[in-house]
Amino acid sequence: MTPEEPTAHLPRLFDAGSSSFVAALRQQAPDAVPPILNGPLPPELRSQLVDGTTVLAVVARDGVVIAGDRRATAGHVISRGDMRKVFPADDSSAIAISGAAGPAMELARVFATELEHYEKVEGEPLSLEGRSNKLAGLVRAHLPLAMQGLVVVPLFAGVDQRTGDRGIFEYDPVGGRYRATDCAATGSGALSARTTLKRLADPDAEIGTAIRTAVEALFNAAEEDSATGGPDLIRRIYPIVAVIDQDGYRELDDEEVAGHVEAVIDTLRR
Repeated sequence: MTPEEPTAHLPRLFDAGSSSFVAALRQQAPDAVPPILNGPLPPELRSQLVDGTTVLAVVARDGVVIAGDRRATAGHVISRGDMRKVFPADDSSAIAISGAAGPAMELARVFATELEHYEKVEGEPLSLEGRSNKLAGLVRAHLPLAMQGLVVVPLFAGVDQRTGDRGIFEYDPVGGRYRATDCAATGSGALSARTTLKRLADPDAEIGTAIRTAVEALFNAAEEDSATGGPDLIRRIYPIVAVIDQDGYRELDDEEVAGHVEAVIDTLRR
């Protein structure tokens, strides 16, 4: 290495000057980027694809609650009863997924890597708005697969640690981004979930109340939508519920969620 070429031994990744992980990956290892399928999916393959269903988020006074049921379907068959649909994006935000399960989970992983890569390159995390825009770009890049039936519709929620801003963002399959006010839901049971959320969601409520609202909305969605799974009290499989506040992202354990489920059931019995 000559003095005039101090970076000649480094991979091209460091020459890109890009804070986008996907862009850097395309330059450094293009074969690692999944190819785009050609033509529509055969019906027999589409019927075997696993779909995630209902996810939602609720704004509270001190943060945001994001939750998802655990059922996944393949056509008219229940494929899984313990699917994870809520993932931490970073220390203060989360992504919940609905739609084609495989691409949706991959999108969640890529999104988390994008945020981590950006922070390492730029030296500071993206703002909440910036993170929501980054996810919109990833959804938009997924459009060719969505046109073939592999639709992914995420939900993003978080807290901006610098400003205290609490936010929920919805997306459409072509990358449109929409900021919700107090609550949002997406997936096959979204209509029923929204009915409950509109009635109970309160942005000035405490976190515990928002958790109860999220659990009740999922419970009611499961009552109306066959693709949405309710709490399985026998196998002790409960919705995944996460809280994001100034202390960061944390998931409730099964005992905590079970307590809220029992409280909702007691309320509905009256």
